[in-house]
Amino acid sequence: QVQLVESGGGLVQAGGSLRLSCAASGRSYNLFMGWFRQAPGKEREFVAAISWSGGTTDYADSVKGRFTISRENDKNTVLLQMNSLKPEDTAVYYCAASRTPWYGLSSREADFGSWGQGTQVTVSS
Repeated sequence: QVQLVESGGGLVQAGGSLRLSCAASGRSYNLFMGWFRQAPGKEREFVAAISWSGGTTDYADSVKGRFTISRENDKNTVLLQMNSLKPEDTAVYYCAASRTPWYGLSSREADFGSWGQGTQVTVSS
């Protein structure tokens, strides 16, 4: 049982940067975390994930080199730094936590059991 709250979304121009935050409460110990996004008319897609320790990360090809996922030292906050934003990055971004504790991570939506409410990111051209 983990509660997740995203923040930091907003409107930016193409080429700009934005940082999303995900605050976790409840029991999140040893869970890996991830970010997904859903654009209008499209299904939810994987963006990035990070292990509990922060030592392992994974990114969708579409954001690799532009986005960085990280954890705060207390492990209860996950950040997504988004640089060089493109209009195609426009979506509702969701934070998610894994269903079970594990030292690794997954990019599969089914492996995540807790979800935030989402935060809107809009990138204008």
